[in-house]
Amino acid sequence: MTRDRGIDRREFITAVGGGVVVLVSVGPSALLAQDRRRVYPEDLNAYLRIAGDGRVTVFTGKIEMGQGVMTSLAQMAAEELRVALGAVEMVMGDTERCPWDMGTFGSLTTRMFGPYLRAAAAEARAVMLRLASEKLGVPRAKLVVADGVVSVTGDPSRKVTYGELAQGRRILRTVGDTAVLRKASELTVMGTSPQRFDAHAKVTGAAQYAGDIKRPGMLAACVLRPPAHGAKLTKLDTAAAAKMPGVTVVNEGGLVAVLHADPEAAAKALASVDAKWETQAPAFDTETVFDHLVKASPAAAVLTARGDVAAARGAAAKVFASTFHKGYVAHAPIEPHTAVAEVQDGKVTVWASTQTPFPIRDRIAETLGLAGDKVRVITPYVGGGFGGKSAGLQVVEAARLARIAGKPVQVRWSRAEEFFFDTFDPAAVVQVASALDGAGKISFWDYVVYAAGDRGAELFYDVPNVSIRVSGRWRGNGTEVHPFAVGPWRAPGANMNVFAKESQIDIMAAGAGIDPLELRLRNTTDARMRAVLEAAAKAYGWKPGVAPHRTGRGRGLACGIDAGSYVALIADVAVDRATGVVRVERVVVAQEMGVVVNPTGAAMQMEGCITQGLGYTLTEELRFRGGEILDRNFDTYRVPRFSWVPRIETVLVRNDEVAPQGGGEPAIVPVGGVIANAVFDATGVRFYRLPMTAERVRAALSPEKRN
Repeated sequence: MTRDRGIDRREFITAVGGGVVVLVSVGPSALLAQDRRRVYPEDLNAYLRIAGDGRVTVFTGKIEMGQGVMTSLAQMAAEELRVALGAVEMVMGDTERCPWDMGTFGSLTTRMFGPYLRAAAAEARAVMLRLASEKLGVPRAKLVVADGVVSVTGDPSRKVTYGELAQGRRILRTVGDTAVLRKASELTVMGTSPQRFDAHAKVTGAAQYAGDIKRPGMLAACVLRPPAHGAKLTKLDTAAAAKMPGVTVVNEGGLVAVLHADPEAAAKALASVDAKWETQAPAFDTETVFDHLVKASPAAAVLTARGDVAAARGAAAKVFASTFHKGYVAHAPIEPHTAVAEVQDGKVTVWASTQTPFPIRDRIAETLGLAGDKVRVITPYVGGGFGGKSAGLQVVEAARLARIAGKPVQVRWSRAEEFFFDTFDPAAVVQVASALDGAGKISFWDYVVYAAGDRGAELFYDVPNVSIRVSGRWRGNGTEVHPFAVGPWRAPGANMNVFAKESQIDIMAAGAGIDPLELRLRNTTDARMRAVLEAAAKAYGWKPGVAPHRTGRGRGLACGIDAGSYVALIADVAVDRATGVVRVERVVVAQEMGVVVNPTGAAMQMEGCITQGLGYTLTEELRFRGGEILDRNFDTYRVPRFSWVPRIETVLVRNDEVAPQGGGEPAIVPVGGVIANAVFDATGVRFYRLPMTAERVRAALSPEKRN
């Protein structure tokens, strides 16, 4: 759906599902009927309500976990309704009040849910104008609306407010007029950077997270955990815990837990439980997992095939063949998985730190044998997710324990549990071969990725002979591939694929003596990609060069496409040969994401991507031995520190011809590639494995290694 022209009635019905507008709250039964179809609703009222005082409540199944969509979605609604942003209130992630949504991930909020919300607001505005026309006795063409007030052109004293028109009544209308989305030139709320809706609460500490929820009579739960994934319980003695005052012991259906009103008392009781476990011999570990992935992954599926790769490879004067590796990466959010569950009158209410309230609701209902309308999930603020707060084990545990205990129960994971039960970004392997012809054009591209999936694997360079194959997904393929759960991690799979692709491009540039920027521009006609490359180069002050500096300081370039947005990064690094420490000093990031809803929010997401990307590039790699997780806290698992953050310069490349695209993930995908390319420029040593830890860099740069 484009954002710069009117939506005709047929398009609108296709997008939203009907022309009937109801501007009062939709009942839970209606919402449940809609979400059984797993589509966005037909009734516009499911998205918004105009109260008698003119305030607008927006309902969305999306959640706020720091990315700023609480504010940007409100901007979209205010823009199309033409009300003041301050008149908008947001209700998010409540399965009883909000329309069904599959979850908050994949940078889908703006580019997927946003068009539906804007269309609903535009149609609601059309209803208000029609009603105002009747009330004021003038043709609609003579009416204007601003800040929720409809007035007569040239006679502002003749006016009526949205609140007066709505009056809290059920308004059922069929709108025959076209609902017109505002053009880019007309935007007054979108494209600005107001104070975030969640800023005051978070700065003052008033913001409520799942761990802040307190219910009368609530018990804290500590759950018995195995020492390793795949371990089997062989002995269990809970007698000592059961004798402790105020302790309730639960042992039901494989769930063993102790409950107490005091979390510390519950932890003490758990420590008294005598449990013995049988563990499996480790089949592979941190260092041997890559051979395992290649051998155990299923046959590769063809993603792209064109031209004749074999013939082009045979005709190439020089073939560049590379193999890239990346280890498992944890999500490591500041807020650990937490849930509070309460059972009253046969209904379960859960307050959960989750990215997927509706799927979690369904999982609870299935586990407890309840109808969907007997479970309500409410999502407070979420303290970081990055794709890791979707599985929801803690939510199911809390619901089960609350029903057993007959009291509200909180399950709040320790940091060790957070690492143990994480759904890790999977270890992955990429094998790629390519070549350049005499004109510096890529003649063929032969690419296979194991375990990371296809996100970011597609090629935007103009190559006549291409074979891209994918073996396995980031979701994993069962215990025969991964010894523990894996899942989405901010731009899942794309970080690995873009690291491999953009490293390979630089390998060819160095081998052919072609400037890295020139090689990229020479091999793509994609106008959007060329725009971000040129914008980044201009902001950085790029000067062509073909020889690595090899002075300990270097620059790198990498680019990518993710969530509909185009991004290019240029980075400066300094490498300490004695310690192996890589210091990223400056990053220029140019991003084109269509119409920008909130420029400051977009820049913050770009900065966050760069900062988090330093982790998977330089230090973050989960150490394990079979099903045993060796990293259980931040003393051994190193996430980026504030002191690591480089000077980050963000450039938003304008493109009003494209609807708003995703911003939460694109800038992270080239981070591994840009730093690896800069390290090569600084040292002349190419790194094929992430993370590039200080130990690995120091070893690669040692005189013995170089000789």
